[in-house]
Amino acid sequence: MPPTEPLPAFLARARVDIDDALERYLPKPPACPAIVSDAMRYSVFAGGKRLRPVLTLAAAEAAFRAAARLALPAACAIEMIHTYSLIHDDLPAMDNDTLRRGRPTLHVVHGDGIAILAGDGLHAEAFTLLAREPDDRGEPTLAERKLRVLQLVGEAAGPVGMVGGQAIDLQAAGQTPGPRVALDPDGLRAIHARKTGALIRAAAAAGAIMAGADAAIAAAVDRYATELGLAFQIVDDILDVEGTAADLGKTVGKDAAEAKPTYPAFFGIERSRALATECVGRANAALASVGLADSHLAAIADWVVNRKN
Repeated sequence: MPPTEPLPAFLARARVDIDDALERYLPKPPACPAIVSDAMRYSVFAGGKRLRPVLTLAAAEAAFRAAARLALPAACAIEMIHTYSLIHDDLPAMDNDTLRRGRPTLHVVHGDGIAILAGDGLHAEAFTLLAREPDDRGEPTLAERKLRVLQLVGEAAGPVGMVGGQAIDLQAAGQTPGPRVALDPDGLRAIHARKTGALIRAAAAAGAIMAGADAAIAAAVDRYATELGLAFQIVDDILDVEGTAADLGKTVGKDAAEAKPTYPAFFGIERSRALATECVGRANAALASVGLADSHLAAIADWVVNRKN
């Protein structure tokens, strides 16, 4: 069934719901020290597209329109994990960035120690939230869905997913002991599948699972999100070449300056853009195979490949 509202209205509604829920779910003093609460909120509420939690809600609504409330805690947990990853990624030991979402990065404002702890806090709080919400007392099928999402998100965020991808990225950048790891295009795709794609894939899949989607829909959403994650990162690589700090809210040109392997470096801008478009075509074909071609998920894929920030 097609959505009842255009994509911009859905995105606006979803972002308000996500931000309101994040405010409720994030711990506050006296339960946690004020400095940790302030640091977490500084990064969580710094803006951003909210792509991952929006995907969670869009997948839930595509599978079963009334199910977004069941997926909202998972959406918030995934945004906490994403924000923690940005905090740590910006640290001097990693990408050493001083600008994120148009503001000074957290370690610039609060110091490395508090930035590390704020990231750690968001990571831990995400799994606490996934285990706690929504209330599954008397709902064995809901409890089983939550366990599936816990495993899914844990794998996406951990050493076989995002952490592993970041480790390979550091090796490829020569930031680890030993020789620099040389990557070919297949190796680059593998990094993107772990570092960026894994959490995007988990975000969409979590929404479908929490909505109680059947196996065919859940599998199609997973195929869609796998392609979407790669398209997103290819476009990110392009924007690092063509974008501006004002538009992106972060430092640009660092990949080229540090000779990092990227899609434009391997294929050039135009071929990279074509590859992203091909990914979106396959993503939308996966949706069409289960009757979701008119869903917000399809519109989000088209937005990802055409975005300018």
